[in-house]
Amino acid sequence: MKKNLVVLTGAGISAESGIPTFRDKGGLWEKYNLEEVATPEGWKKNPKLVLEFYNERRKQLLECQPNKAHYILKELEEYFNVYIITQNVDDLHERAGSTNVLHLHGELRKAQSTVDPNLIYEIKGWQLNWGDKCEKGSQLRPYVVWFGEPVTKMPEAIKITEKADIFVIVGTSLQVYPAASLVFYVKKNTPIFLVDPTETYLDIENLTHIKEKASKGLEILKNILLTSYI
Repeated sequence: MKKNLVVLTGAGISAESGIPTFRDKGGLWEKYNLEEVATPEGWKKNPKLVLEFYNERRKQLLECQPNKAHYILKELEEYFNVYIITQNVDDLHERAGSTNVLHLHGELRKAQSTVDPNLIYEIKGWQLNWGDKCEKGSQLRPYVVWFGEPVTKMPEAIKITEKADIFVIVGTSLQVYPAASLVFYVKKNTPIFLVDPTETYLDIENLTHIKEKASKGLEILKNILLTSYI
């Protein structure tokens, strides 16, 4: 019987595809004011600026491709029940072929009604414009969880995490909550692997830190998993 391999991914796994991170030097927050483009207040103040910001990100995403790290996670489906919980709003996991992907913070290539959050639409191309409306006649907004909004997918993510036989963290410094708290829902004595080049101060039992970028680190991890957990 296949083991359940649960993988939490962050911006670091997509950085190798050319998608800028937010917090690193040169990241998006140096170009944009967080409050203006990623909060409900910013949307109320200047929705056209918010739409422009996400259109720019969407256009860039369409020019990017999944990298080796994304494809390794797809390859691991042959040996494990792989569940990906991602903090990323890009669709690179899906484009690499991964079949079980939960987006905690929304999806860049989708739009959401401003009157009914259950109305979600695919965006064709890269533009979501002022005047684009849902079937109830309300303006569409990016399908992204902004700062100050609830992460409604957390209960589902917790359930997935609790059934992990192996838990892997890739490309995230675990500074963003509530996503970072998932590691505390891993069952006792479950092996945990962190793939990230930065130093960690996590005090967690059974933690193995592979201090490499996502692609190289996941190649190392793949060999460990196939040698020790099959």
